[in-house]
Amino acid sequence: MLKYIIKRIAISVVILLGVSIIIYTMVRLMPNDYVDNKYASQLQSGAINQEDIDRFKALYGIGDNSFEGIVGGYLKWIGNLAKGDLGTSFKYEKPVEQVISENMWISFAIAIVATILQFVIAIPLGIGSATHQYSIRDYVVTVFTMIGISLPTYFFAAIVIKVLSVDLGLFPPNGLLSATANYEDSFAGSLEKFIDIVHHLFLPILVSVFLSIGGLMRYTRTNMLEVLNADYIRTARAKGLSEKTVIYKHAFRNTMIPLVTMLAGILPSLFGGMMITEQVFGIDGIGRLAYQALREGDIPFVMGYNMFLAILTVIGTLLSDIMYSVVDPRVKLGK
Repeated sequence: MLKYIIKRIAISVVILLGVSIIIYTMVRLMPNDYVDNKYASQLQSGAINQEDIDRFKALYGIGDNSFEGIVGGYLKWIGNLAKGDLGTSFKYEKPVEQVISENMWISFAIAIVATILQFVIAIPLGIGSATHQYSIRDYVVTVFTMIGISLPTYFFAAIVIKVLSVDLGLFPPNGLLSATANYEDSFAGSLEKFIDIVHHLFLPILVSVFLSIGGLMRYTRTNMLEVLNADYIRTARAKGLSEKTVIYKHAFRNTMIPLVTMLAGILPSLFGGMMITEQVFGIDGIGRLAYQALREGDIPFVMGYNMFLAILTVIGTLLSDIMYSVVDPRVKLGK
């Protein structure tokens, strides 16, 4: 197992290197860059001229968009990365790693809670839908999940805010803390602050879970139907085992084998989805900061954020492979 993990990590480093080249090239080829976005109004008003813009671009290291300029910029970036330096964010004027470390935890909390709820809700729904195929339950669950798959994040989030926040006043529409809150520096004050944060995060988590359970539910249903038609399931039933034992001890374990492949992409996809969710709900998490940085062409931060997602994907893929050996003992990872 250890040999396999070391081998996969070595391969992952090569993959991450290739990903970084693609991302850096795409960001440098964007129509506008940070300097163009920042000084557009001053250039239009005549306060500065094109020579000033070119000088600013050279100062930020983004002046030359030729092949040689992009290659040189990438080599400089990868050289700094090798020293543990992701550069300084143009927009936030702080080291990229500092901005990410300071703002990732709220996004991480939303993603983790949403992932757990996604599995807790979607897998039972998928199993129930498969064991009651073509029943009212099956149709209701299928329609419910299809709605979740089809709705865009910003549209569903706007509906949720309108109904649960504006009309019913049950939850705050945006932010992390109440504007008038003044918490004491004590255990009671910390607890009150925590409750306020949870209250604010209910709607973002609700949106993330509702829009993500559809795919997992359909995947569970499809695999469960395939397993339920297998010969060994008929044999288990012929032996007189209870339906509960047949489904949850025999069928469900084999259903989990293809399900673990989804682990590789769930967490990175939730972090990526936080871009829109945090923007709609006004949460200053890593997703919203990345969205704003992307709009303004903040190359160091965009590179750092995308590499962060790439590393999450690599870790998810490795965990998925390891889970194969847990779910199916026949799988050997030592080679």
